[in-house]
Formats: sequence, C-alpha cells, structure tokens
Amino acid sequence: MKNKERMIELLTGVQSSKRNYYTELKKTVSELQKKNVQLEIINEVMKGFNVEMSMDDLLRNVLEKLKKIFPIERISLSMIEGDNLILTNVYPTNSTVLKPGTQFPQDHSLYWSVMSSGRPYLYRKQNQNKREPWYEEKVIIEMELDSIFLFPLVRKGHVTGVLSLGSKRNLESHWADLSFFQQLSDQLAVCIENTHLYNEVLLTKKKWEQTFQAVPDAIIIIGLNRVVLQANHTAHLYFPSKGDLIGQQVDALLFSQEEDHPFQKKLLELNTSSDELHIENKIYECHCYPIFNDSNNHFASIIYLEDVTAKRRIEAQLIQSGKLAAIGEMAAGVAHELNNPLTAIMGNAQLLLRKAEPSEPTYQLLKAVYECGKRSKTIIQNLLTFSRQDEYLFEICSINEAVHQSLGLIGNQLSKQGIQVETILDRKLPQIEGSCQQIGQIILNLLLNAKDALEDSEKKEKKVIIQTSLNQNSDTIILTVTDNGCGMEQDVLSEIFHPFYTTKNATKGHGLGLSVSIGIAQAHGGTLKAESILGEGSRFILTLPIQGKVNNHNERVL
Repeated sequence: MKNKERMIELLTGVQSSKRNYYTELKKTVSELQKKNVQLEIINEVMKGFNVEMSMDDLLRNVLEKLKKIFPIERISLSMIEGDNLILTNVYPTNSTVLKPGTQFPQDHSLYWSVMSSGRPYLYRKQNQNKREPWYEEKVIIEMELDSIFLFPLVRKGHVTGVLSLGSKRNLESHWADLSFFQQLSDQLAVCIENTHLYNEVLLTKKKWEQTFQAVPDAIIIIGLNRVVLQANHTAHLYFPSKGDLIGQQVDALLFSQEEDHPFQKKLLELNTSSDELHIENKIYECHCYPIFNDSNNHFASIIYLEDVTAKRRIEAQLIQSGKLAAIGEMAAGVAHELNNPLTAIMGNAQLLLRKAEPSEPTYQLLKAVYECGKRSKTIIQNLLTFSRQDEYLFEICSINEAVHQSLGLIGNQLSKQGIQVETILDRKLPQIEGSCQQIGQIILNLLLNAKDALEDSEKKEKKVIIQTSLNQNSDTIILTVTDNGCGMEQDVLSEIFHPFYTTKNATKGHGLGLSVSIGIAQAHGGTLKAESILGEGSRFILTLPIQGKVNNHNERVL
C-alpha cells in the first residue's frame, strides 16, 4: 500500500508541489521580515530627531539594524561645510583611519565624485582599474573593506553630503535594495537638516536668554492679567525680598508703596509709557512697551526698570552745590559790603573804649557794640569758609577746628532754641589728612539732624554733646554727636543713610544729608554709624584715620 502511495506521489508530483510551496512561503516570509527591518530602520531615523538623539547615536542604531539584513560593518556621514566636504561622523569610531573632521580634496576623491554626480555609487576593490587611484582608496585598503555603498544626501534638490556603508564582503547582490538605501539617505538628509534647524533655534534661544539675563537693568514681561511671565536676573536683585517673581502680580511689586499711582493704569496701554517710581527707598525710571503677536494683537507688555537713585542723588548734589556756589558769591558780596562798615564800627568802638572809664555806663554799651561786630565778622568768615567752592584737596587739618567752624555757623541758632551744646574735645588730638570743609559739612549735617530731633522732643532739657577722642588701638579719631531727642526705631535706623530717605517733611529736608555725609567719611577712609533708642535719643559716630592712613587723597566729593 505504501509503495502504491509513493508511486502516485512520484507520478502526480504532489510532494514536489508541497516542497516548492513551502520554499516560496519561506522566501516570502524572509522578504517580509527584511521589509519590516527596513521600515524599522527608516522609522528609527525619523524619530531620532524627535528624541534629540545625537548623530553618533543615530548612526549606531541604524548600523545595528542594518546588520540584521545586510553584511554592513561601517557607516559614516560626510557633510558640506561651506565649500568643503568634511567627514563628520563615523561608527564604529575605531573603524576608520580617517578621523572625523578630515577634509576631502576635490580632485580624485570618491566622495566628491558622488557629491558632484548626485548619483549612488558602489565601490568594489577588485573592480578598480583606474590609472590614478581614488584619494580614499589607500584608507579603504587599510580598513580591509571589499565594498562601499555611497549615497548622496539630497535635500530640496541640493546635495548636502554623502552617506557611506562599508563591508568586508561583496555588496553587489544588495544593489537591488537601492530604493531602500536611497530612501534611508533621504530620511537622513531630512533628519540632519532638521537637527541643524533645531540647533539654530536652540542657539538663538540661548543667545536671547543670555542677552536677557545680561542686561544690567531690570526687565519684566507681564501678561494681560498683570501677572509676571518672565523676569531677568537684575529684576530679582531689585526685589530680593520677593523671591521668585514669576507668577506674582506686578502691582504688588511696583506699587505697594504708592497707591493709585498714575503709571499703574498705563501698564497695559497700547502705546509706550514712562514714569518714575519710588520702590523700597530707591528711585526707578520705568518704561512700558506693548508686545504684539503676528496678528497684531496685544498679548503682553515689557516693563523696563532702571535704577536712577545714584543719578538723582548726584543731580540733587549738583543742585545743592549750585546753591552753595550762589551763597558763596552772595556771601563774598555781603562780606565786601559789611567788612568796611564793621571795621569802622569796631575801630570807633575801640577808640571810644580807650577814652571811656570802665565805671562809666557807656563803657559796657561800647564793649557790647565791639563784641557784636567781632562776632558778626566771625560769622561772615565762617560762612565764606563753609560755602567756598574751591576744589577740596586733602591737606593737614584738625577735627577740633572743624567742630569750632560748624558751631560758629549753627551754635547761636541752637542756643536760641533752648538747646544746650556741650563740647568735650581732646586737646591732644593729632591732625588728620583730609578736607576740613568737608568734615565740617558732616558735623553741620549731624548738628542739624540733632536740632530737628530735639524740636520733636517734649523734654524740657534739650542737649547735644560733641566729643572727640583718639582710639589708640586702631590709630583713628572718633567724633560723636549725641542728642537726647526723640530717637529712632530700628527699621528707620537701618535706612537713614540711603539717598532720599527722610523722616522729615518736605520743608525740612530732602534725605541727602546723611547720604552725602557717609560718602565724605568713606572718601576719607573712615566710617559713619548711628545708634538710637526710640524716645531716648541718638548718637552718630564718625571714625577717621589719622595722618598717613588715607588713600585717594585727591578725591573730590561734592
């Protein structure tokens, strides 16, 4: 029976048909598997950009998948940079004698030939019968490669580079997969271009962010809901107590100290607006610029803040200097007009005093006339000295003399207001190197502040103590001005040396006296500090180095 079945199979060819069927089926499955791997490779190239994969990693992944269906052992990319063709990427990295960065010559170069023709090329070592070898041929021999597929990378009709696939075996039988390799090279060209565009965007974004952060003034971007969207580093320095500014309401930043400021309503206007703001004891020039999108719709605004506190201080100091210059000119004129009458008055009074007897009633009257004339002349001289606009050159001067000059200007005014002035001056005090007029300005500012503090005090006995002493340990002179006035709270005490900070009304001060004073002290290499207890009084401590301890002697302070 079995023999009969065997005979029938041989005569009808049934078994042979089965064998052919299974063979074709196996071949079809193999081709499908190959196509799947090819699609997987193309997909890997396509998603390489999305995951921000580096080109080296992309080539590695592509090569690992190509190895499943092709005997390819090396992959490389060469790209056009300017007018040069440069080897940019190779995998495996140890599979080449040419290093990335190598420039191919245009003459007798296999890679340049593919670039110029724009057509794929299969290089086989045994088929090369050229009289003059390719530039790359020596390297190919050293790497023991038999075949190399070369495909131009074409993007928008332009060849941008060359993809090479190398093998130690013959690749001629795989030339039938030319369409796949061409598609692979096209996708690589797209991926490379997208990578370059993406890197350019990142570089532009990075440059913009670096510029944004490097601007020395504050830049704040707010949305239409008045919430901070972005703020540069300087903006955070302007508001150190606010923490991260992103997400905060801009009104709480700019207008917490000035309610109903007119500029507050201009922030989201469609036109550029500007104003001056006072924020945390500083002055800012504020500019607001609307931002429009491509549809010309207003969607945000830029706020630009510039700290002009120092600028305003200098302007105020220049104004004050101008006033002092005017006072100096007027004082010179007054002195010229009064000196002659005063000389006559004092001279005549002295002549009459010589003729009068001390017991006569007119003697005391004549003496009073003489003393008043002498005092008037001293006041005029002190006023001229204080308001003198000469350049303040450092020279040898006496702190005690500066005290006497300042009291000569304001001492009588203090006495008339019932303020007792006590001086405790160290007569053995050494001289310092500095400007007597500038130090006198510090003392005068401190005395004026003491006078104002005592005016606000309800104490019956009002007193100011001026004391000078020598600190042997640090070779410095210490001058203190102490009053028993109203004193200050600690939060006020920490702000008094800031420009334009004042607790006085507009008729009494502009907040520059102590700021200018501490600047003068620092120019002399010294310090100016304050101590105060609310309701008990204040003490200001001026410390100055003695002669030979000061630098920048010729520095001028307005």
